[in-house]
Amino acid sequence: MIVDCAVYRDGARVERPATIQGATATGDDEASFTWIGLHDPTDAEIDEVSAECGLHELLLEDVRKAHQRAKWDSFDEASLFVFKTARYHQPDQVEIGELQVIVGHRFVITVRHGTATALGSVRARMERNRQLLRLGPMAVLYGIADQVVDDYAPVVGELEADVDEAEEAVFSADRSNQAPRVYNLKRQVLELRRNVVPVGDVLEDLCEPDANVVPHDLEDYFRDVSDHAHRVMGRVEVARELLTDALNANLAQQSVHQNEDMRRISAWAAVIAVPTLLAGVWGMNFTHMPELDWRAGYPLALGLMAAVSGSLIAYFRRAGWL
Repeated sequence: MIVDCAVYRDGARVERPATIQGATATGDDEASFTWIGLHDPTDAEIDEVSAECGLHELLLEDVRKAHQRAKWDSFDEASLFVFKTARYHQPDQVEIGELQVIVGHRFVITVRHGTATALGSVRARMERNRQLLRLGPMAVLYGIADQVVDDYAPVVGELEADVDEAEEAVFSADRSNQAPRVYNLKRQVLELRRNVVPVGDVLEDLCEPDANVVPHDLEDYFRDVSDHAHRVMGRVEVARELLTDALNANLAQQSVHQNEDMRRISAWAAVIAVPTLLAGVWGMNFTHMPELDWRAGYPLALGLMAAVSGSLIAYFRRAGWL
């Protein structure tokens, strides 16, 4: 669907065309540009935009298929920037969306796919900053990139809280197996990393002096966004390392618990083996067994069993097996 379509001149919104046709031709001066916002557009809407802006067929192919890796592709008439957005959907679960920005000389087209970050707040913030919006379509690209990167921070913060909880559970007295949760969290962190790192690469490429894409007045803005992206990537890397250590610790804890169980079983088996052995000896019913005729034989046998078993229990407790 077409979310919004507006013409900006000298940093101010001056017109909202009823249709896309002719929208990019509105305004005769070079200081005007059109911002078209789309969300999960149909093929007909994409064709309509393409006819108006004259977009390259390879660029349109990427827009139609979506599910692209974060990247920057340049064509004669426009450049395509693909960003991956992130949203903390529920505990231990992150949703990744896709946001495409097509930047031309006098137009910018934003295409949101799935749960990608809504851009209404970005448009409103940019419209309040006329000085920044005067810099044209690349200023809109900056505003979008800034929002995308800022949205990473709360997602990483929630994941860090989940990681802390998982670590505490691994080393708690509760002997439940935390491996499934830790592994799922690691998958979420790796998925976030897989999408965030390319976004950081795109921003870093834009900041290169040889790129000649970012206007001089916007260079500091893009460097600031790139710096924020690298901070997020650093936090993601720390979370990944912590989860790797937690998973290894959980496996080690399980091995320790199994060894403790086996020691307890072995200790009780030794305790039970003594009376079993003595009972087996005196239960053979041979004719010539003098102790069978002793009046004190029965209590002596029971006492011997208790004494030896008690000694073994005391020994195993001192050794930490019981």
